[in-house]
Amino acid sequence: MRDPRYDILFEPVEIGPVTARNRFFQVPHCNGMGYRDPSAVAEMRAMKAEGGWAVVCTEEVEIHPTSDFTPYIEGRLWDDDDIPALARSASRIHDHGALAGIELAHNGMHVSNPYTRLTP
Repeated sequence: MRDPRYDILFEPVEIGPVTARNRFFQVPHCNGMGYRDPSAVAEMRAMKAEGGWAVVCTEEVEIHPTSDFTPYIEGRLWDDDDIPALARSASRIHDHGALAGIELAHNGMHVSNPYTRLTP
């Protein structure tokens, strides 16, 4: 039996123009699969949505080659070629009625850009 003090956690909440089915928000976190294994990332996030999370977020997603955080494998959105992998995750999250979120990031002076060799 559920304690009624926590009923608010299971109520829908409006976030701008959309409504989350409850108050369970999976914050952005890195799982080590990132852009190298988009199918696994999509399925992992789909499992969370299927399990009842109302909002499921990506890990940190690099927005430009100057934010290359190699050797760490994160999400990537450097150009249009990276959109299909992120769209796959969003689609799988939506398949289970959850909202998809993304954490856009540029790591500035904290990156060494060992892959791209670009100056931040």
